Amino acid sequence: MTVIAVFADPPRPGLVLPDLADSSPLSAAEAADLYAAMLKDTMRAVERSGGELLVNYRDEESLPDEFADAGEGSAEAEVRALATDALDDPDEARFEVQVGSTLSARAGNTISHLLGEEDAQSAAVVPGTAPMLTRKEIDSAAMKLRRNEVVLGPSERGRVHFAGFTESVDFADAYETPAIETLTNRAVDAGHEVGFLPTATSVATGADLLSLVPEMNARVAAGRIVPEHTATLLREWGVRVAEGDAGPELTRTQTDSS
Repeated sequence: MTVIAVFADPPRPGLVLPDLADSSPLSAAEAADLYAAMLKDTMRAVERSGGELLVNYRDEESLPDEFADAGEGSAEAEVRALATDALDDPDEARFEVQVGSTLSARAGNTISHLLGEEDAQSAAVVPGTAPMLTRKEIDSAAMKLRRNEVVLGPSERGRVHFAGFTESVDFADAYETPAIETLTNRAVDAGHEVGFLPTATSVATGADLLSLVPEMNARVAAGRIVPEHTATLLREWGVRVAEGDAGPELTRTQTDSS
């Protein structure tokens, strides 16, 4: 069983998806709502897979000062509330605080702890912003990890939406751009075999929504599985892609809900 560590922040405006409001029709508050929806879909996908869900969250002490103690409750309480809403059995999920000052450090500490101290056979880190990560893909990654020490899921602009390991690598700055290439090089340097998953969208900016929204709408029209919370929210807002003066652009039929 692969332990899947879903990296989660409390969904506070300005803290999560800070670039999305500047590059899309969404406000900072709506970007936080979208983050919460994507995180719920990611946790649900892991729960329904053959993996073990570990919600790895940042607490107040690890948040930037302007966002610490800015929520209605503690960071842990906010993340747990999302899990309660998303999961069939939230009591089965583990919750642990992330340790480290950067994404690379936090990912490295998590993987090293799971493989080294908990003796997990395999462990993976996924962001809470990759709603197209499915149960099927997670189970496929687990199969690939039987033949490869490292399995990576590419995302836009050289990022990754999944990073799985049976053996550790040098994680110092391992998520530096382009993360898919950097992580692969670290794995090869350590003598590991690397496998890959299909590319999937991880949302950080409006450009990412340009990829995500048409795919979700197409899957809805075809009667295929979609990330429920994410798709519902974007369709409620009427977010769509249309041809603009400079090419495809995001539009919406509902006004700012913040």
